[in-house]
Amino acid sequence: MKDYIEERAVEIANYIIETKATVRQTAKKFGISKSTVHKDVTERLLQINPSLATDARKILDLNKSERHIRGGLATREKYLHLENRQ
Repeated sequence: MKDYIEERAVEIANYIIETKATVRQTAKKFGISKSTVHKDVTERLLQINPSLATDARKILDLNKSERHIRGGLATREKYLHLENRQ
């Protein structure tokens, strides 16, 4: 694996752990796709630093379990905003 990919995987994991960011937020921050973020954390990082991969994975799993709540809140906010415009 190329050095820059390993460095990116570690940076991504540290960012996710520090900010509790979602895959989408992390992808936007680093200018890469969501699938790249996922692959870096779940596959590549396991080979580089398994304990860091485990910590980052815990955050991603938590975010995944809460995403239906965030989606509902976003929908609620959208309709509240539309209601206020009328």
